[in-house]
Amino acid sequence: MNAALEAEIQQKYTTETITEMRRWTDKLISFRLTRPEAFRFSAGQFARLGLPLEGGGQVWRAYSMCSAEYDEFLDFYSIVVPDGQFSSRLAMLQPGDQVMLDKRAMGFFQVDRLPGGQDLWLLATGTGIAPYLSILQQPEVWGRFERIVLAHCVREAAELSFQQEIAALRSHPLWQEHGHKLQYLPVVTRAAPAGMLNQRIPALLESGELAARAGLTMAPEHSRFMLCGNPKMVEDTHRQLMKMGYRMTRQNAPGHIVLENGW
Repeated sequence: MNAALEAEIQQKYTTETITEMRRWTDKLISFRLTRPEAFRFSAGQFARLGLPLEGGGQVWRAYSMCSAEYDEFLDFYSIVVPDGQFSSRLAMLQPGDQVMLDKRAMGFFQVDRLPGGQDLWLLATGTGIAPYLSILQQPEVWGRFERIVLAHCVREAAELSFQQEIAALRSHPLWQEHGHKLQYLPVVTRAAPAGMLNQRIPALLESGELAARAGLTMAPEHSRFMLCGNPKMVEDTHRQLMKMGYRMTRQNAPGHIVLENGW
């Protein structure tokens, strides 16, 4: 690589330091990076993270921010893919190690793309919960909706990460008066604990069980949905919601659904 090209590539990213690394399971990690002073993002967006490859070159992957827009650090949540070119190497890093960060945040997975409504449904599978952790740290979200339901679907109960952090959101001083609005609905599809929802989100929508567990009714007049997770869940949930009378939000046509296609 010639010097001019290398300099051009380097201008597109900064090199940040891992300050915290948490291993939730052998397949799930979260980590914190230093944040450049100039880095800006909107809650729900993602960043591209990079690692150098042996023998030269780089590998990049997209990760949604878990941290708030105003935090002085950047938090991320990752699945570890066995023999994965990026995540398996990421999982071996420790505080003090470095990761490349693209200078631009990307994506349009944002609450303000939804028109006003009473109920906000945040539907996630696996690491798809990440952008909601950021979105739920924006005070205006709490004031805008009467009820907020966060449904997190995983295969095994051990994968229900961030439960303490989610519970703490209700008493955060910036929106404490609205904390009662949040409901957290964990969903486990394999060996679910007694009394816990145990089907995929599309099936729970079709049967009405998700709404019943939240004690709410769903209707296009007042329900708004965000979908984030594996592509099959997003596709099937989107299709189910369309059957129920909901439509996607488009640039010039506000609807009821926004989804994340960044996987």
